[in-house]
Amino acid sequence: MDFVSNTGKKLEIEVNGVTYIRHAIKTRFIKQGENYIDIFREYVKPIYKEGDIISSSEKIIALCQNRIVKREEIKIGFWAKLLSKFASHPKSKGIGVGESIKMQYAINKAGLFKVLFASACSFVTKIFGIRGVFYKIVGEQVSGLDGFYGAVWKEYEDIGIELPVNSNQVCNEIKEKLGISTMIVDANDLGREILGKSDDIEINDNELKEIIKDNPAGQGRELTPLILIRKKN
Repeated sequence: MDFVSNTGKKLEIEVNGVTYIRHAIKTRFIKQGENYIDIFREYVKPIYKEGDIISSSEKIIALCQNRIVKREEIKIGFWAKLLSKFASHPKSKGIGVGESIKMQYAINKAGLFKVLFASACSFVTKIFGIRGVFYKIVGEQVSGLDGFYGAVWKEYEDIGIELPVNSNQVCNEIKEKLGISTMIVDANDLGREILGKSDDIEINDNELKEIIKDNPAGQGRELTPLILIRKKN
């Protein structure tokens, strides 16, 4: 088997004295309503070995779970339009509350009072160079919303993709049915979070984050939402 990495990403990484290979698994474009068990069976099962870990993008699991919000379902109000003018968010991390539709989503999810409080705190902390406070206050469901951005994939221009639900349960289901140790991650070029992992994975979350700290799945049109992680002999 030939291991491959995405452009600009290293194939190997050393964490706590252990070297790991991160193989980028190419898939088709995963659509809403597909079955993640079938996807793993098709793309992972033929190359998986005992001891490997599969890092799965949260996006494909969410699509399989139909965790979709349509643009037409979100009515953008006064506060979303106003607050979004004062917010900023790098496009490399996806759509942010600088876009009024995500600000409205934040209001719908967290409530106007919490969003106002988060906005005020963010304004003050940015003066001291501290960023990300807004999302810490409003929560991961808001920060984890993807989509509503068609520059990379036109298919995502008018839909938002929420975080998957029951991520630990999903990972354990994949392990039970296919024997594949799995973790679900929300990763981009600025950060990463472990949303869930199968019970058999003994590596702690901080170490797992280090293994994928450069986001080996990529952040564009790579079509590599699954990364096979293998200890190097």
